[in-house]
Amino acid sequence: MYAIKATYDGVNFKPRQPISIKEPYEVVITFIEPINNAPKESRYLLEPDPSKPTILGQWDGMVEIPDDFDEPLDEMMEYMY
Repeated sequence: MYAIKATYDGVNFKPRQPISIKEPYEVVITFIEPINNAPKESRYLLEPDPSKPTILGQWDGMVEIPDDFDEPLDEMMEYMY
């Protein structure tokens, strides 16, 4: 199974990346959200803008890690010794 991002203009699909598959494939097309109605802050991480410098700490405060992040998961107890 392969997944790619593409845009749809009402007639054609335009992949956002090159597709290296040469043989025929069955595909499933899922429409996520309209481009012109997309929220200002996307829920997805965007590709870095090469024209802007990377700033150390620019993600500070945007990601929260719970205090019990390193604690063992109850679901995995039977596999631990």
